[in-house]
Amino acid sequence: MSAGLLLPLVVLVGMYFLMIRPQQRKVRAREAMVRSAGVGDDIATAGGVLGTIVAFEGDDIVVVEVDTDVELRIQRRAIGELYVQKPQPDSDTDELEHEGPVSDA
Repeated sequence: MSAGLLLPLVVLVGMYFLMIRPQQRKVRAREAMVRSAGVGDDIATAGGVLGTIVAFEGDDIVVVEVDTDVELRIQRRAIGELYVQKPQPDSDTDELEHEGPVSDA
């Protein structure tokens, strides 16, 4: 194999590992996130609408409640992000403990 053919081959292999594989992983992770969305999950659509999933209509349509008695029907692939609710602290003292280090000055 000549050196003239070796360089383009090395470049293609490098592009595969630096560009194509990471992109495939992102796509698979996003598809898994969209498939894992269930009733009661808080979501943001790709367009920026925030809401809670209340039902599914078939495999492709998701019913999202965006306000009291206001529901939108969106395509499942329009789900942009899932939001996980962080538990609220029980009291004000718990909240203060988690703010970070306090200096003695």
